[in-house]
Amino acid sequence: QMQLVESGGGLVQAGGSLRLSCAASGRTFNSYGMAWFRQAPGKEREFVGFISWNNSTYYADSVKGRFAISRDNTKNTVYLQMNSLKPEDTAVYYCAAGRVSNYYDSEYLYWGQGTQVTVSS
Repeated sequence: QMQLVESGGGLVQAGGSLRLSCAASGRTFNSYGMAWFRQAPGKEREFVGFISWNNSTYYADSVKGRFAISRDNTKNTVYLQMNSLKPEDTAVYYCAAGRVSNYYDSEYLYWGQGTQVTVSS
């Protein structure tokens, strides 16, 4: 079992930045692929990006060039650095862990509780 706890969400103006953190415990973190997803009100959950166990990254087109995922295996933590935020980035952001590195949410085994990000215009 792995527990994931996100933090760092909040309210920011358009054009601003936030860094989300996801702290993991309970399993061998460095062997897991880690992903970020988000869900806006009234919309389906969507893929944001992932980082593989060996630090390969991949991003959704909507965030490419603005968001960056990194991981610190010594702290069992994955980060989502969000720059140039837009109102359409407003959502609950979730981190997920799995023995995969892809954009299929169904293949991730463990999920955090989510953290709210609100971008005002």
